[in-house]
Amino acid sequence: MAEVKEYYFSRKLAEVAELNARGLDIVSLGIGGPDLPPDPKVVDALCASARRDDSHGYQPFRGIAELRRAYADFYRRRYGVELDPEREVLPLIGSKEGIMHISMALLNPGDGVLLPDPGYPTYTAVSRLVGAKIYNYDLTPENGWRPDFEALEKLPLDDIKLMWVNYPHMPTGTPADEELYRQLIDFGRRHNIVIAHDNPYSFILNPEPRSILAVEGARDIAIELNSLSKSHNMAGWRMAMCATNPEFLSWIVKVKSNVDSGQFLPMMRGAVEALTLDTDWTDRLNAEYAARRVVAEKIMTALGCTFDPSQQGLFLWGRIPESAESSERFADDVLHGARVFITPGFIFGRQGERYIRISLCANLPRLEEALARITGSQIFNNLKRENNA
Repeated sequence: MAEVKEYYFSRKLAEVAELNARGLDIVSLGIGGPDLPPDPKVVDALCASARRDDSHGYQPFRGIAELRRAYADFYRRRYGVELDPEREVLPLIGSKEGIMHISMALLNPGDGVLLPDPGYPTYTAVSRLVGAKIYNYDLTPENGWRPDFEALEKLPLDDIKLMWVNYPHMPTGTPADEELYRQLIDFGRRHNIVIAHDNPYSFILNPEPRSILAVEGARDIAIELNSLSKSHNMAGWRMAMCATNPEFLSWIVKVKSNVDSGQFLPMMRGAVEALTLDTDWTDRLNAEYAARRVVAEKIMTALGCTFDPSQQGLFLWGRIPESAESSERFADDVLHGARVFITPGFIFGRQGERYIRISLCANLPRLEEALARITGSQIFNNLKRENNA
């Protein structure tokens, strides 16, 4: 526990709440929590089920059969991946919880785990909680924010049991192509390292959603996490799943069955409805995010940051000016100088230190307000003077 820090957003959002209580009205562009509601049909399905007298008891820890089938049908329609809903699909109470289940199932104390830098901080926290030995692999802009497989081959791979990957990548927004997935599966199979792919952003501003399980032989060595949090605006519902081969799944089930007592039946009914939505839902959602992304890019530019316009997902990742002391100081200056909360890249690892992340989970008026505050702030005037100099 001494090695595990409180989640950054847990601490920082408390500070933002205090500033709001003082009447400062902070525009939050930090956390990736969708602000839009689910489709009305999803909410109707939840409400209809919740009104039933028989909906409130314990549920199977593997979820109802209809939910497993809905996940399998979704994968077939949207990724072209065939899954056995009885043996290869496990509903989860959120992907974040799934990271813990997988780590507890696959890692003994002292086992090695490969974690991306920059990457989702929960990978590190969970690995420490289970007593694993962490090996960070650097993702750099020079290498397209993708693993350097030559560098990976030099690590003590016999000691490493699990590798976390995440594409489209958070926080950089880097997409994956089939070749990268093939390289990852080949690497895992050759070294007997399980490849755990965290895939919650594949439908956000991404014209080609992909699953690592579409690669031939992937199921032998890979586990994929997926979630309705971002793709269907259901973050608070905690509806996610993992898919893999029956043997791996049975190990994860052993952990999960001793941790929770199933999900609320009406939420599972709502998730089944969400998984039947067609591509029109995704198109409408992405039209909104595309409009927000335009303003987010203006904010990045106003802050003197540079970014790759081909990014995908729910965030915009940008490099801070060379004159900035650090990403944390830069984000704090924006918070206190312009009353806009952005995420400093250092929380994602050493390779994120010179970057910031802007979330698209704020509506257009709030994004425009953030832009106006920044361009009217002293920090903006200072950046202009530095650029002119």
